[in-house]
Amino acid sequence: MRYLALTQNDRQEMLEAIGVNSVEDLFRDVPQNVQLKKLLDLPGHMGEWEVENYLDTFANANQTTKTLTSFLGAGAYRHHLPAAVDSLIQRGEFLTSYTPYQPEVSQGTLQYLFEFQTQVALLTGMDVANASLYDGASGTAEAALMANRITKRNKVLISGGLHPHYTDAVNTYAHFAEFDVETLEPNIENEEDLLSKIDDTYSCCIIQNPSLFGQLYDLSDLSKKCHEHGVLLAVVVTEVISLSKLKSPGSMGADIVVAEGQSLGNPLNYGGPYLGLMATRDKYVRHMPGRISGQTVDSDGKRGWVLTLAAREQHIRRERATSNICTNSGLCALAFTIHLALLGEKG
Repeated sequence: MRYLALTQNDRQEMLEAIGVNSVEDLFRDVPQNVQLKKLLDLPGHMGEWEVENYLDTFANANQTTKTLTSFLGAGAYRHHLPAAVDSLIQRGEFLTSYTPYQPEVSQGTLQYLFEFQTQVALLTGMDVANASLYDGASGTAEAALMANRITKRNKVLISGGLHPHYTDAVNTYAHFAEFDVETLEPNIENEEDLLSKIDDTYSCCIIQNPSLFGQLYDLSDLSKKCHEHGVLLAVVVTEVISLSKLKSPGSMGADIVVAEGQSLGNPLNYGGPYLGLMATRDKYVRHMPGRISGQTVDSDGKRGWVLTLAAREQHIRRERATSNICTNSGLCALAFTIHLALLGEKG
């Protein structure tokens, strides 16, 4: 918008429109003895260089992962982020909170979401992924709700190796959605026996791989046991980069995969916003929460993208919706997509 100076005539027209004679009349209710009659005695302003140095003195008092080596991990990891990621996500076409309901004006956004979904499906070894959730913790809770819908059961089994914050999120959802959660005790010695616990009462078994303690699992036997009892296997990954080296959850029989996508494209940023990933089998796609960008063709046969299967969650009664997720982590998903594209197929 251009800057247009306020003239005396403009000022007078506005005063007449609101029915006062002067600007002072606007403040007649303020006692005279507290009205400021002169300019404040403020020191002269600093130049840009001085301001930067002044603020740097405060910033330098912090201890950050740039100066210290952090071993906290547990779902929050510092990786090198290419400068191109931050530059591209700040383009005006992308830097928006707008939800792409109108495909005719949102093709760029819908296309990158489609590419994001494709990347997530390939990483996890699953058939289909959604356009992101809020973070790994809420995504894990959504996986429990999804399993309950599919199996018509009301009880969830959680491995003791799941991140405790993720377990807390599931318990919070369980309290209000009224389902039961059984969590095994954490076992750093890797002696947890999930197989013996599986029975026909559970909707899903939630296990983190690698676990909170860094343990790696071959989930094939657990998957087989779950499916014998009609239980869904939900696999949680807190370090998504591990999927580039490990056997994918899908190849080991997982039914739902949830991951925290922060490691790709997103800084630590005081713990958020982060990026929830979710992928599943084709047969469960209508039970999956969150948005899905789908590829289609228009009336002229040209390729395009739309929000598909939207009736699952956006346009039906709240109690029947697969979730109450509104605006997703779209910009974080774009950062993830750009970073992974820059790494390329071989990393």
